[in-house]
Amino acid sequence: METLGKVSPVKTVNPFNNELVKEFGVMSDAEVDSLIAKANKAFQTWRTTPFSTRTGLLHKVASILRERKEELGKLATLEMGKRLSESIGEVELSANIFDYYADNGEAFLADKPLDTPIGSAFISYEPLGVLLSIQPWNFPFYQITRNVAPNIVAGNTVLLKHASNVPQCAKIMEDIFLEAGAPEGVYTNLFVPGSGMERIVADERVKAVALTGSEPAGSSIAAAAGKYIKKSTLELGGSDAFIVLDDVDVDQIADIAVTSRMWNAGQVCTSAKRVIVHEKIAEKFLERVKTKFASLKVGDPLDPSTDVAPLSSEKAVKDVIKQVETAVKEGAQLLAGGKRINRPGAFMEPTLLTGITPGMEAYSEEVFGPVFMFYVVENDEEAVKLANDTKFGLGGSVFAKDTERALRIARQIDTGMVYINHFTGITPELPFGGTKNSGYGREQSPLGIYEFVNPKLIRTSEPGNPY
Repeated sequence: METLGKVSPVKTVNPFNNELVKEFGVMSDAEVDSLIAKANKAFQTWRTTPFSTRTGLLHKVASILRERKEELGKLATLEMGKRLSESIGEVELSANIFDYYADNGEAFLADKPLDTPIGSAFISYEPLGVLLSIQPWNFPFYQITRNVAPNIVAGNTVLLKHASNVPQCAKIMEDIFLEAGAPEGVYTNLFVPGSGMERIVADERVKAVALTGSEPAGSSIAAAAGKYIKKSTLELGGSDAFIVLDDVDVDQIADIAVTSRMWNAGQVCTSAKRVIVHEKIAEKFLERVKTKFASLKVGDPLDPSTDVAPLSSEKAVKDVIKQVETAVKEGAQLLAGGKRINRPGAFMEPTLLTGITPGMEAYSEEVFGPVFMFYVVENDEEAVKLANDTKFGLGGSVFAKDTERALRIARQIDTGMVYINHFTGITPELPFGGTKNSGYGREQSPLGIYEFVNPKLIRTSEPGNPY
């Protein structure tokens, strides 16, 4: 069997200057087995630990996150490059999610009575066991939180396999749990490569797996989970439509569209990947977008005046530029940007593309970077058809003064989420997840806590008369 310790170490490389900051050795098979054993042992106690203790742990984690938000924000910016204000906001959001499940978890998991004509029955929500959580780099604290918070309060224990380019964020979350008083094994960080995931999924002590990441990674994990009969959830890519109807304040909504697309340098699953605008306002809308683009400042993510930070890595910027170059070769029109910026770091110009048609790679691929793709449609029906003409189904948004009209469109869009007069957002009480190739399952909200519990039926009746 391959020894995981023989593979390359995980590294922090600052995308602002591409300098190596720190590296960590990858764990051996024996080390991973020992940590799985500790997580499984911890589960035997944690599953029956009073809710007051579980919720108290989550509240303490939230408190530590808020107290250290500037430090943690800088760490996220160092490792994956996002603007510091975005990183700090992410830490605050994570604290809110921990508090949300601390405040509501016990009520969500209370026994649910069922109507039955004879005797009585109820659903008891019971934890499954050790959960493997595989998370990406673009929101290094939030992605952990929305999966871990509900499962810890539900009585599961968690093994985290984070993205290899954010090892310090991964490690510090384990440290925070321990500081907050988590028993050893309740929350465990693993430094292992993606190639080692099936071995962990196959372990009989691991009962379920959650992944946020790419389609190939999701397909691989879903196949492994199916092979070993494990529950799984997937949150994969998105190509969200941002539909703009003809009755809006054009300048206001154009500004929102640019903000949505440039958030986290375009590295957001639910950002405005495809901006679809009614032809009556398209020209004016595009002119406003061009004006907004001209004002964007690309630069140091620690500088408060920066609008667009570097991408997360050298590979990321090269991949996105290649996608743009391919789109132009296939006939798309490049109206702004499209090139690498001549400076150290993984920087790319904010890019504006139009004239994208079916058959082009950009029409069907997810572009994970600061690339604004602009489409024009004649009417509402064409907007819906274009929005749905994708293998993805994560989120989307519709902007209109006539909210009833927007609601009719929202009901026709094949995604897990649609926001009206707001780009796809994130709050603890609202579910997050998609359909089609964007995955399955939900995180956040009450729905998020039910993914990895056993809804066990308990029925009572008189002896000898069960029906």
